Amino acid sequence: MTQHITGRANDIGDGSSAFEVLYEDNHLLGIVKPVNIPVQEDASGDMDLLNLLKEDVKLRFNKPGNVFMGLVHRLDRPVGGAMVFAKTSKAASRLSESVRTHSFHKVYLTVVHGKPSSAQGRLIDTLLKDAANNTVTVVRKGTPGGKEAILDYTVLGTSEGFSLLKIDLLTGRSHQIRVQLSSIGCPLYGDQKYGASVNRPGQQIALWSALVGFPHPVSKEQIELISLPPQNYPWNLWPQDIQKQAVR
Repeated sequence: MTQHITGRANDIGDGSSAFEVLYEDNHLLGIVKPVNIPVQEDASGDMDLLNLLKEDVKLRFNKPGNVFMGLVHRLDRPVGGAMVFAKTSKAASRLSESVRTHSFHKVYLTVVHGKPSSAQGRLIDTLLKDAANNTVTVVRKGTPGGKEAILDYTVLGTSEGFSLLKIDLLTGRSHQIRVQLSSIGCPLYGDQKYGASVNRPGQQIALWSALVGFPHPVSKEQIELISLPPQNYPWNLWPQDIQKQAVR
């Protein structure tokens, strides 16, 4: 049996979280990541989500000392949506194992310029990261340092020269969705790094973590955390029901 969670009030602890909590128990914390916050410390020196969550839990539960918060997966800084964190080392280890064994499922929604040539398909590329510039490029298979990247996409609708896509991410490479879609001529709306020629500075990237699914590290119950993107432009070019149906 799968437990679908589309956001609910936090029901444990003494106070309300500063974040939108999707799921919480003694082992896990599932939240909606706000856009434009780094998941962990980076060169910017800006406050990161991991430390903000530690402080949030510390305050809500009146915990003395340091709070454990395990990072299981990542989202790019400008991207928002569903994320899960581990509240114990055992949960962190078991969730990391779920990632390694591909029982950790991630679905994204995105708005892209143009339309892929097929209504649905699979993209398989080799990606190479330039750590110095924090950029990723598609390279030939066999390129030293290159890593295989695979995703499935489905076109959910088109409007005003844009397409709404559902993305099933099968590998978790850096900037993967952004790079692979740009490589087929469909850069993401608002992506300044891989779609600068068609996007204006200041536009918010239209990429959202819509579903995170995994077996609970203790009960083994299948959990699915669901978060829908904000209903502003360009997301509001399509009825929200289309987005809901895509992640059910």
